[in-house]
Amino acid sequence: MRIYSLLAIPLLLTTPAQAWGPVGHRITGAIADENLSGVARAHVHLLLGTQDLAEAATWPDDMKSDPAEYWQKKAGPWHYVTVRQGDSYQSKDAPPEGDAMSALDGFTATLRNPKSSIEDKRLALRFIVHIIGDLHQPFHAGGGDDRGGNDVKVTWFGRSTNLHSVWDSAMIEQRSLSYSEYAQWLSRTISPEQMIDWSDPAPSVWIAESIALRKTIYPADPAISWDYAYKHRSAMDDRLKRGGIRIAAYLNWLFEPRRGAVPTATPK
Repeated sequence: MRIYSLLAIPLLLTTPAQAWGPVGHRITGAIADENLSGVARAHVHLLLGTQDLAEAATWPDDMKSDPAEYWQKKAGPWHYVTVRQGDSYQSKDAPPEGDAMSALDGFTATLRNPKSSIEDKRLALRFIVHIIGDLHQPFHAGGGDDRGGNDVKVTWFGRSTNLHSVWDSAMIEQRSLSYSEYAQWLSRTISPEQMIDWSDPAPSVWIAESIALRKTIYPADPAISWDYAYKHRSAMDDRLKRGGIRIAAYLNWLFEPRRGAVPTATPK
């Protein structure tokens, strides 16, 4: 897959922000695909057939153009959480229509339910892969005061945009790598120690990391370009790597053979 050159970035930035852009989501999906257990891989193949996790990762965003009420209204809040106070997620912050955490719990329950249809399980799997990627984008654990950076107006190499879009796509697209190249580059830098440390499937850990990072990436000067990209590139790469490892860790946990008591929907 070819991605846009730096000259094409201004066109990208006119589109609505939607968590990681398609390249970012495919990167996390590709990294996850390499780290599935044998059992998890069999379940994924059973539900998705020839589609891999890189392809599945963008599906909930792709479906935003579907005019059905499910996509236009119900599913919209499932891509982010709001953390209004402190540094950890509280379920009381979730709106009545739900958020990424409530959706993750719901879709996890669907996959665990032997009575769920194949179609419902397929939708649940695609959303789980996507939501976990979303929760690793720092502006998807927003403070509720600037719409996850969408209201923070900046110029990126002289072009008007917002800070959310810079993290969604612009810094990733600037690397001029296909998603598979980018994923391979990142995968080679994941150490065994990091693999072990990052394989905790608890969403509270991922969200706390995103909150901590979000607080450090607001620029003092809204005119950003090379200096900003250089300063934050390693943090962005880190979130993509962790996102991929956590997708795999969560699916490995979700699909592991269960003996005795059934675990709760969200790991503690």
